[in-house]
Amino acid sequence: MATPRMRRGRVLIRKKGRADTEDRKLLETKDISFVDTDPWRVLRIMSEFVDGFGALAAVTKAITVFGSARITEEDPMYEQARMVGVELAQAGYAVITGGGPGIMEAANRGCKEGGGLSIGCNIELPFEQGMNPYVDLGIERAGLIRLR
Repeated sequence: MATPRMRRGRVLIRKKGRADTEDRKLLETKDISFVDTDPWRVLRIMSEFVDGFGALAAVTKAITVFGSARITEEDPMYEQARMVGVELAQAGYAVITGGGPGIMEAANRGCKEGGGLSIGCNIELPFEQGMNPYVDLGIERAGLIRLR
């Protein structure tokens, strides 16, 4: 039987018994707390960027609309934001919002009614919002993508 070998970069280590590779150590570990470390957090954040950029790569012309999540349909600003969404869609623009309620919902709604692509880039907040029903392409935290 050949002596097990292990490589660490340019270093070759030969030892008796089983080859103790980094992969084997990782697979046999009982402690998974490493997934909460900063390097893993960076990787999770990077994956969210990759998912978001991938989902939006084909969008050529878009306008981002910012506004309050607390505006209701009864507020005159809701109707104004809805009409802005309609006009942007008719001019050939996609509308991007935070995907939540209020002004964001109104702009997404108007865009959808105007025949445009309605996009929501949603974040996770403890009390505020979920994705509004007028979003065609939704990108949520943790890289989840919903198409409607």
